[in-house]
Amino acid sequence: MTTRRQALKSLAALATIQIVPSRVLGLNGQTPPSEILTRGIIGCGGISASHLTMPGKLLALCDVDKNHLANRMRDAGAEANGVTGYHDFRELLARKDIDIVHIATPPHWHAFMAVAAAKAGKDVWCEKPMSRTIGEGIAMVKAVEEQKRIFRLNTWFRFQAGFYDMHVPVVMLKKAVMNGLLGWPLKVTVSGVTGFDWKLAAWAGKVGLQPEPVPPELDYDLWLGPAPMKPYNHNRIHGSFRCYWDYDGGGLGDMGQHYLDPVQYLLDKDDQAPISVDIDADPQDSEAVGVWRRIEYTYADGCKVILDGENKDKDAAYLEGPKGKIYPSLRSDIPDLRKKIDALPDPPAQNIDFHECVRTRKKFALNEQNGFWSCTVVNMGICAHRLNKSLKFDSKTLKFDDPAANALIRQPMRAPWQLSV
Repeated sequence: MTTRRQALKSLAALATIQIVPSRVLGLNGQTPPSEILTRGIIGCGGISASHLTMPGKLLALCDVDKNHLANRMRDAGAEANGVTGYHDFRELLARKDIDIVHIATPPHWHAFMAVAAAKAGKDVWCEKPMSRTIGEGIAMVKAVEEQKRIFRLNTWFRFQAGFYDMHVPVVMLKKAVMNGLLGWPLKVTVSGVTGFDWKLAAWAGKVGLQPEPVPPELDYDLWLGPAPMKPYNHNRIHGSFRCYWDYDGGGLGDMGQHYLDPVQYLLDKDDQAPISVDIDADPQDSEAVGVWRRIEYTYADGCKVILDGENKDKDAAYLEGPKGKIYPSLRSDIPDLRKKIDALPDPPAQNIDFHECVRTRKKFALNEQNGFWSCTVVNMGICAHRLNKSLKFDSKTLKFDDPAANALIRQPMRAPWQLSV
């Protein structure tokens, strides 16, 4: 077993050396890996339960909270199944026998851990949102591509199941859009049964947090990592971390990529972001995330995406164009819409088996590239919300028209946690 001292010492080499697990390379460096891929999970909070059941042999779990780690070790049958627990994620990354790293931590850790995992020769399965800031997303893309890693973002609605209350897979809507049944440009309204309102109030932060003693089971300094040092308060960590700008972006940060990634796919915007974002909200606290009433995105070609935070537009169509509207379950003002869609050609097939992508080294359907753009849409909204001002954005320069917003693109990381890419 790798000791803590050995693991931390090995990190110095990660910036310049790509470590490729032996099972990823055959004897000649070209053959596929064995059928059994190995995994480690960083972060043992609530969402990690879903990662336990993913394919592949689980070798390691890691968390800075001893209780969280103990609970997941029990769930994984660690002693019987040979699963090792770690306190420091760097020890897990130093293991050469792990092929895939699942990052199930709060978003303020996603970029640093994904970059470190890529440099350690690991493929990455990352929770949403992909990154807490646009700049961190840029660093993730660069590291994943320079190290030739396979990356998956853990939201799946662009390629499987009916997302939320639409009751149909996105491919049905994609067929209607790509074959011009609705005309162009399109308006997407996320409201009513497909709305954000159920998460906004839940992830509104409390202001004026008072210092509290750090629980003995928690390494609070390591939990904070690259985030600013703030006195411990139980509201900052675990589930309610989403309520604070330092770690996430409230309901939009939590759920935004679930909703907006399928929209990017539908509108064929996987290589760009909107040119503007307009916000209707009250002024925000400097630390705690508040609610918003409405966010409206506009693309260069006139397409719009409306997020109805107050659930006012209960009767709005999900998709609307000059030629017609589509509501949940393909209810539409277009006669015989479902029959027309069924008769249309399918969109290009997507690679939706992550482990097969690891074996073949083909990009997963939702990877570091298109995931970056849909996360950028989320982060545009978060910037507008945090500053309480509407903004314009340039997809080529990746900059806003506002200095305060540009300052949020690359936010300082607390030493020694710096992104060196």
